[in-house]
Amino acid sequence: MNMARVAQVAHILLRIVAGFLMLQHGGQKLFGWFGGAGGAPGGSVQLMSVMGIGGIIEFFGGTAVALGLATRMAAFLLSGEMAVAYFTAHQSHGTWPIQNHGELAVLYCFVFLFFAAHGAGAFGLDALRHRKPR
Repeated sequence: MNMARVAQVAHILLRIVAGFLMLQHGGQKLFGWFGGAGGAPGGSVQLMSVMGIGGIIEFFGGTAVALGLATRMAAFLLSGEMAVAYFTAHQSHGTWPIQNHGELAVLYCFVFLFFAAHGAGAFGLDALRHRKPR
């Protein structure tokens, strides 16, 4: 078994799954998916609020990462958003992520930092855009 090929497939699967999960978080905030804030009685989250901007970054950034489109930029924004989420929503509740329930924010932050550094991999829309015509 070619380990380079296995690594390539793992990279692509991690990108797609992480992006898909993040777009669901954005969908919760913007559209009320899965019982999220967007479906609250009386309307949805205000787009120009912290929650609304977070939802926009998560939904569109997650979609871009999952598709492998503008991956480095989208992943960089998502990584930063997750760092801000950790320090604003979790860190004040305990020193360690396991204490303050911030493990997911920390993990997302570093997964998206990986994609900001390494890009989408061979199978994504970024690769199609940069492929030279034959």
